[in-house]
Amino acid sequence: MKYLTEYRDAGKVRLLLDEIAGTVTRPWVLMEICGGQTHSIIRHGFDQLLPPEIELVHGPGCPVCVTPLELIDKALLIAARPEVIFTSFGDMLRVPGSEKDLFRVKSEGGDVRVVYSPLDCLALAKENPDKQVVFFGVGFETTAPANAMAVMQAWQLGIDNFSMLVSHVRVPPAIRALLSSPDNRIQAFLAAGHVCTVMGTWEYEPLSEEFGVPIVVTGFEPVDLARGILRTIRQLETGSAKVGNAYERLVTQPGNLPAQQVIDTVFETCDRKWRGVGLIPDSGWRLRPKYVAHDAEIRFDVGEITVSESPLCQAGLVLQGRLKPNECPAFGKECTPRTPLGAPMVSSEGACAAYYQFGRTGQHSQDV
Repeated sequence: MKYLTEYRDAGKVRLLLDEIAGTVTRPWVLMEICGGQTHSIIRHGFDQLLPPEIELVHGPGCPVCVTPLELIDKALLIAARPEVIFTSFGDMLRVPGSEKDLFRVKSEGGDVRVVYSPLDCLALAKENPDKQVVFFGVGFETTAPANAMAVMQAWQLGIDNFSMLVSHVRVPPAIRALLSSPDNRIQAFLAAGHVCTVMGTWEYEPLSEEFGVPIVVTGFEPVDLARGILRTIRQLETGSAKVGNAYERLVTQPGNLPAQQVIDTVFETCDRKWRGVGLIPDSGWRLRPKYVAHDAEIRFDVGEITVSESPLCQAGLVLQGRLKPNECPAFGKECTPRTPLGAPMVSSEGACAAYYQFGRTGQHSQDV
């Protein structure tokens, strides 16, 4: 197949669904890692079209959703400073901090801007030498190369008024944390195709072997998802536990080596707290000492912040796959896209937003 429409072909999806139904013989629990996959699964009705033996649970695959609350509050403090132009991708602006979000800071006079690339911030810094330009560097491995390149170029070009508030997280340590949980139910993973386009599949091989679980790299279109699920079920039914690749058109075992080299040049691994999940060892990236002058957290000395989540919000359980969004008592009531209690309700990759947008409140529809 060569064209995007072919990966949305309903006939091909139905054939794959029939093959899945003919393969599965017992209950299995699969977790998709990526929030983009979650939205595609819910939008196209896979959660309702798959055989009842297959349960899909939604993982912490939304970097906006897992950005720690205290880091959101630090972003709000920095963004409110008069000398700062604070930049971010658009889906961060509605994410609630302890008392407000970036949209509120903007409405109160803060210079908050949406950018489409961190490299745009370098041009912005050159055009505004009397301002401090800060980019909120949030993301998994997918966005890390561009963010690393922006820091590297700022350092090389001597753009001293650019800094980055870094909140990068890594997928493999999160999988390890989930599988190590004493109440883990997950028997296989659908790995994120865009992450693996950058990082390859080699990081998942030790996890699959150690924990005895299939990990199958999967894309985002309906045919991609159905192929990934089928390959995963085949492994489970035969007792296999290997890393599979159902996104061959973009993903290779070694991944994008130049991109990995840029990441390794600028970032080093660190322990990172995940919102609603907790501290996961070696699950984050931070700037290496060479580039610490471009670290916004240090430049603005925001220090330690004490935070507390809403007691009504169950987003942490949703992000761990232990609760479906519509099983949270606040879902659609106290928590809506207009009045979000947690990031998964407003992020473009949040599971709660997907359930709300596509009407997963108990009704059934078939979109494929």
